[in-house]
Amino acid sequence: MIESSELIINPDGSIFHLHLKPEQLADTVILVGDPGRVELIGKLLTDVEFQVQNREFVSTTGKFNNKRITVVSTGIGTDNIDIVVNELDALANIDLHTREIKPILRKLNLVRIGTSGGLQDYLGVNSFVISRKAIGFDGLLNFYANRDSVSDLEFEEAFKLHTNWGKQLTSPYVVDCSEILFSKIHQDDTIAGVTISAPGFYGPQGRVLRLPLSDSRLNDKIESFMFDGHKITNFEMECSAIYGLSKLLGHEALTICLIIANRVKKEANANYHQSMETLIQLVLERLTI
Repeated sequence: MIESSELIINPDGSIFHLHLKPEQLADTVILVGDPGRVELIGKLLTDVEFQVQNREFVSTTGKFNNKRITVVSTGIGTDNIDIVVNELDALANIDLHTREIKPILRKLNLVRIGTSGGLQDYLGVNSFVISRKAIGFDGLLNFYANRDSVSDLEFEEAFKLHTNWGKQLTSPYVVDCSEILFSKIHQDDTIAGVTISAPGFYGPQGRVLRLPLSDSRLNDKIESFMFDGHKITNFEMECSAIYGLSKLLGHEALTICLIIANRVKKEANANYHQSMETLIQLVLERLTI
């Protein structure tokens, strides 16, 4: 039995942070960072069952093309992803009354729709990038047993060697996306890439305001890195934890991001909302075909 200190259940029977109950969770879950994006997606759903909010976690469940879908906002960062993915898995695979793991495990499809910064000059603003691989600068997966079993260890070592990875930095991990979800979403209008999930928006992504960087050339090294035909395409802040935890827990996961800035070409589009709506429609259609 899982102790109450490890798995906290609210008095109404919902899970601690997300405030969701098991029966409210669909098999397909759309993850978005911005709580406001839940309402945007919710307008496209029919038969909406509820909307619940606690802090930055906003959730709703409804149908698209007659397929049941849950939408959850995660907020920013892999620390929040640790909460969201573990609690979604608990809703699916732990009996919240007996606190026992269920004998038959349920597989979830977790699809993150987000925004990102491009690291190659061929990635135009408003393009759609699917994270075929994710590199975690955050270190989250290193706290869990068996992380090597779901990681691309050769890629990790090649990356650390190429960048002369700093001894004081958290060791990066590399995890692949779900091939099942990739085959559903990827077409000629999407670009397959390698995504870095950074533990911050400024220094960890090479931005300088008043604080200098520990390695001022790290982004140059990232942009020039290639391994087994893969180049690093973009920065964001959640994908690696989604992939790593999903692999360890037995779920399918995919991230697709709208490029809103190109760090190489110094271009940005702050007014990206129409392109985001297009991406959301694309993902929902392909998930429910």
